[in-house]
Amino acid sequence: MAKENMSFMVCCANGAGSSLMMKMTMMKVLDKVGIKPGKVHHCALSEGKSAAPQYDVVFCAQNFTNMFKDAEKKGTIVIGLRNILSQQEIEQKMKENGLID
Repeated sequence: MAKENMSFMVCCANGAGSSLMMKMTMMKVLDKVGIKPGKVHHCALSEGKSAAPQYDVVFCAQNFTNMFKDAEKKGTIVIGLRNILSQQEIEQKMKENGLID
């Protein structure tokens, strides 16, 4: 997968506070590892569930990953996080999914 211009979606229950904070944390990691995203969007799970196949990577809380099975079947990488504000966890999960070295 090309590391430049990847599209990222970040979802939380209501699409307001948590997803925005998770997006900001994810952006710090992307900057640190030198990835320039093409598109970044944060939203509520209700929107994210249907929009996910349009993105390369979806981040959400670990307990919501099962909502994105259809997107995974279409090639979207879904990453569930225990601590949505942990730069270390986001970086580690990106490594595990082959997004960074």
